[in-house]
Amino acid sequence: MRLQKYLAHAGLASRRKSEDYILQGRVAVNGQTITSLGTKVEPGDQVSFDGKPVKLQEEKVYYLLNKPAGYVTTSSDEKGRKTVLDLVPKGMRVYPVGRLDFNTTGLLILTNDGDFTYTMTHPSHEVEKCYRVTVQGRLDEKDLAPLKKGIRFHGESYAPAKFARVLPGKSQSQFDLTIHEGKNHQVKKMCQALGFSVKKLHRLSLASLDLKGLEIGQYRKLTPEEVKELKEDHA
Repeated sequence: MRLQKYLAHAGLASRRKSEDYILQGRVAVNGQTITSLGTKVEPGDQVSFDGKPVKLQEEKVYYLLNKPAGYVTTSSDEKGRKTVLDLVPKGMRVYPVGRLDFNTTGLLILTNDGDFTYTMTHPSHEVEKCYRVTVQGRLDEKDLAPLKKGIRFHGESYAPAKFARVLPGKSQSQFDLTIHEGKNHQVKKMCQALGFSVKKLHRLSLASLDLKGLEIGQYRKLTPEEVKELKEDHA
């Protein structure tokens, strides 16, 4: 990338004004003053203006992924398992917003915006997450009633939750569960507290986002309007 373009992308000034700064000898690369407009900047080069570092402003990106089973929600895995980063474009440093277990499927956001991640994951913002839960055994609404008041399990407290679409079955039952915490293995532990083992877990939605139009393994970029709404609703 040409030096004047680098300066413009870093937000220092327009490209034309950046050229003036270069010709004035006010810009240095790796400690060497540059006065040539043909100079190129390579990854790892240290650029400064009037002695102060100039760094590119990283473009903020937001991906909405319908996570398949068999992927870990980390940037790397010591066991060599596939990660959710294998499902989105390469070359952009992003990380998952929260976590979904290895075999849990559904909605997951990936971004490089740390402030956004904090907003979406910190319990104080009470961002709602809805899961479709399949458990072993037959249950009905009475079995799930304790969730409305909040429960404790193995010394951990879980805030009141909402449930809907309860579909009892002979060997397995299904229901939708909405929580606003993000504790480790929370849905599974809440179900265990009621005496049911989770066999399948799929995140349907997060705040105002859902998976409409996305098949398992597919992703899309969030629109600027969606990002703005999420930030404003949970500020």
